[in-house]
Parts: sequence; C-alpha cells; structure tokens
Amino acid sequence: MTDRKIRNMEEFASVSGISRPTVSKYFNDPDSVRQSTRERIEQALERYDFRPNIFAINQNRRLTKNIGIVVPYLSDPFFAEIARTIERRCLEAGYWPTLFSAHGEQKLENDILSSLRSMKPAGVLMAPLGRASDRSEIEKFCKDVPTVLFDSNIEGVGEAFVGSDNFSFVSQTVDYLTRTGEPPCFFEMSTPANPNANKRRAAYLKTMEELGHEPHVIKVEGEGWAFEEIGRNGALRILDVHGFPTDTILCSNDRLAIGLLSACYEKGHRVGRGEGCALRVASHDDHPFSKFTCPSLTTAAHDYDSVADNAFKTLQELIEAGGSFPERREMLFAARLVLRASA
Repeated sequence: MTDRKIRNMEEFASVSGISRPTVSKYFNDPDSVRQSTRERIEQALERYDFRPNIFAINQNRRLTKNIGIVVPYLSDPFFAEIARTIERRCLEAGYWPTLFSAHGEQKLENDILSSLRSMKPAGVLMAPLGRASDRSEIEKFCKDVPTVLFDSNIEGVGEAFVGSDNFSFVSQTVDYLTRTGEPPCFFEMSTPANPNANKRRAAYLKTMEELGHEPHVIKVEGEGWAFEEIGRNGALRILDVHGFPTDTILCSNDRLAIGLLSACYEKGHRVGRGEGCALRVASHDDHPFSKFTCPSLTTAAHDYDSVADNAFKTLQELIEAGGSFPERREMLFAARLVLRASA
C-alpha cells in the first residue's frame, strides 16, 4: 500500500490510470463495468487505501430514503425490541428501514457493512458486536456512510453514540439491595459478549466500595450469546459445590438471571423476599420476558423509547449535516429501577 493520501475520486482516477466516468460508474454499480476493469479498480483501491465518500456520491445523484439497522443478535429480545422501536421511527419519518443481524459473528458483521455500502443508504443505525467487532472496518464504514452507533459504544468511532448509562443501572440496583438486605454478589460471564458488561462490573465494584461493602464477582464459564444456558449451567455448578457468597445475587443482565432462576428452581432454592425464600435475585435490562419469569424479576430498565427516538433523530441531523458533526456526540439515558417479586 502506498503512503500517498488520495483525497477524492478525481485523484484516484488519475493515479489508477482509469477514466473518471468509469470510476464513477464502478462506484454506482460495480457490475456495470467489465471484469478486467473492475479488477484494476479494486487493485488500485487496495494499493491506495482509498474509500470514496458514499454520502457525497448519493448527494450528486439523489439521496435514497433507505436506512440500515444493524444489531448483533436479533433473536435476543432486547435487540428485537429496540430494533422494532427504531424501525417504527424510520417509517413514521418516511424512510424505508432494512434490518440486519450479525448473529454474533465478526465476519457477518463486516459482510453486512459491505452490503450496506452497495445499497447506498441515507444512513445507518448500528449496535456493534463490541468486543468481537472489527474496529477498523466499522471506523472505515462510518467515514463512508452517515452512521450512529447505539447500545454498544466503540470509543472514538463514528459521529455519534446513543445508549444507556450503565452506571445508573448498577448504582440503583446495588443501592436498593444493600438497603433492603444482604449486599449482593455480582454474577457474570467470564467472557462477556457485550462491552456493557465490563462497564456494569466496574460500576458494581465502585458502588460497593463507596457504600463500604466487600464486593464479590462471580464469573461463570462461557462465551457467545446463549446467555440463559450459560447462566443456568454456571449457577448449577455453584449451587452443587459451595453456593453463592451472599444470599443476594445481582446479575449482569436479565438473560443470565433467567438461567440462574432456572437453576434455583431445579435445585429447590426458593427466590424472593417472602417466608421460606433462600435467595434474592436482581438484574439489569428489563428484558421483555423478565416480568413473566417465576418469580418476576427485579431489574433496572432501559429507556427504550428515548434511546430509539434520539438515535434516529441524531441520524437525521447527521444526514442533514452532510455526514459529519463538528465534534462526536454521545448521549446516555438513565435506567429506571423496576421492583418485582425476585428481590
């Protein structure tokens, strides 16, 4: 790859030895040029590391009304719920949303971004995989296409991030649990799929320290997105060997908590605050199914509507601003404690 920085398509056409109209034709539709020409252009793109401003190309033609929505795992009801809300906002504003799921795979996430480039959307709303994402690919994509990240932040990438304040989730649950019973231990995966988990653990440690309590972080083996199964299997092992260090368990997310409740039921440990209850369990997210667990799950809830509304509004502003803001924007929304029977 050459050190020369190519600023626009005119310069790229000049250094690659291909006419400007042919280069433009390729970027409008790669299949519209001959295969030999396409190969020459793609070799030049690799050599000079040139990425055209897709937004500017759209402006020169006619900006599409398509919006891409990318989530890491659509079968997770949290992402299904927030994507549904965002999708409605797009439709109400006259845009046509297209929803993609990366299924927890980096390669598929990268392939989705490549497909979106060819679709030339007006903009994209993306919840990255996080730890498993290819940061450089997302960074390049955000430079090409107006993109707002939501739920999972990648520091310094893209023009804006809209999500939930993870400290507010954990500080509320820890404060409530310590006021009403034994201080909680923190139950999480050893290899979290979502970077929000790391922020929640840090918030737990900080809040416990501020309240003068000894923290206990319990890590269960497992990676990937089968959180309920990982939570259940990990809790069964703990209950079989020595039990939890306290009678109050705070889970990193509701899906892990659902697995934990299943393990408690299987082992005959009653969960809740009533007579005969052995454990209290609380969590974070307000998963759409958390109110239907047995017992119903005490949790800290996302402000789904505010995150969805403001992610879409920010994307609209980004599109109207020509694809960039003077400074990166970050907007966080506090959680709301929801008290139910489990704690």
